[in-house]
Amino acid sequence: MKIIMLGAPGAGKGTQAKMIAEKYSIPHISTGDIFRANIKNGTELGMEAKKYMDAGQLVPDELTVKILLDRVAADDCKNGYVLDGFPRTIPQAEVLENALNELGDKIDYAIDVDVPDENIINRMSGRRACVTCGATYHVVHIPPKTEGVCDKCGSELILRDDDKPETVKNRLDVYHKQTQPLIDFYNKREILKEVDGTVDSSEVFKAIVAILG
Repeated sequence: MKIIMLGAPGAGKGTQAKMIAEKYSIPHISTGDIFRANIKNGTELGMEAKKYMDAGQLVPDELTVKILLDRVAADDCKNGYVLDGFPRTIPQAEVLENALNELGDKIDYAIDVDVPDENIINRMSGRRACVTCGATYHVVHIPPKTEGVCDKCGSELILRDDDKPETVKNRLDVYHKQTQPLIDFYNKREILKEVDGTVDSSEVFKAIVAILG
């Protein structure tokens, strides 16, 4: 069962990817984690990726897919995997599709966790993070016992720059421009499945499980 997770930043696709991985005993693979692991282990591909990252450049799609294929060739992926955060663009999806085709392989499902922009902006601008221990809260859904104070260590809670409405809106604009076309791409291949991401995460997960069986 090979799955790609789609959805805007803040839609909760990462949470769902972890839950899928746990239920079906398949790895949750994020490209960021693979890059870090390859760089830490000093692999040839990792060192090549590091050159681009150190120069502040994006790692080319072909190299990203090489690193990804290297990861999915591992034993723990023989029953499948969940890809989170890749592909982000049509060219990346095409490179991945061609590379898998050459191996006689393909993606089974592309699951889109669908949440309107307005919900995402409200959701993310309600997040608060502890300046000391990094614990996260939400003013509505997971409020701290005392407003503005971390339950765990008593330090101040802040709204991170990443979660400010204007930053979130910019990220959503980039998503709609670059990543939204993937929905059409996978729809044409008849593997796209959409779930309503505005409901509680346990309900989103139930809908995904109903799709995957």
